[in-house]
Amino acid sequence: MARLSKENKAARTTRAPTRRVARAAADRPTSRRKANDTPYHHGDLREALLKAAERVLERDGLAGLTLRAVAREAGVSHAAPTHHFGDLTGLLSELAAIGFRQFGQAMATANASAATPPEKGVASAKAYVAYAQAHPGMYGLMFRSERLDHARPSLHEASEASFAGLTRGVGASRHEEISKEVLPLDQAAAIASAWSLVHGFTMLLLDGRLKTILDRAPAGTSAETLLSAMLGRSGSRQPRP
Repeated sequence: MARLSKENKAARTTRAPTRRVARAAADRPTSRRKANDTPYHHGDLREALLKAAERVLERDGLAGLTLRAVAREAGVSHAAPTHHFGDLTGLLSELAAIGFRQFGQAMATANASAATPPEKGVASAKAYVAYAQAHPGMYGLMFRSERLDHARPSLHEASEASFAGLTRGVGASRHEEISKEVLPLDQAAAIASAWSLVHGFTMLLLDGRLKTILDRAPAGTSAETLLSAMLGRSGSRQPRP
């Protein structure tokens, strides 16, 4: 009986790890960490996973962005992303929130750097397109609503802030203040028109569908030049206050 008691005691000491230990194991780097990866300090794993997710997204596209792929990229246990984001939708939503913050900041910086109201509108539009060109994977994710959870506070706040950047550019070009709460039909139409133009242009550019037009345009015509001409035509048709 004494021997049996000792065996039972030994068995209890070798049971599966507790939940706390399991979580620590999930966050522990694996041997697959790349030699040139920058090591993170304890507590920075969430940020490291998001950076890894962005690298996977831009390299392999949305189809290649899985929880296991992100864990492998970050060099941690495959359970780590689930621990920090719950599921793939959670990870994608937090990543999109980062994109919207970067996107909104790019437009705000461009708007602030321009001198006149019309120039502010053009600068914001150019920053919009430039961000998408620099981060095509992130831009594509930001507008894939079926893959995102817009009820998450971080994503909702970031997307609302970037929309405010768009309306700020439209308002500047029209010499108007645009409310965050209520839009008269004329302003709503102006915002929708500007967004449709710039977003449509951006998607055609990223898909390579503007090449035919650019090849036939005057020598030296760039995508930015074409966008400026389009914005000029659009602005000339807008009624002045």
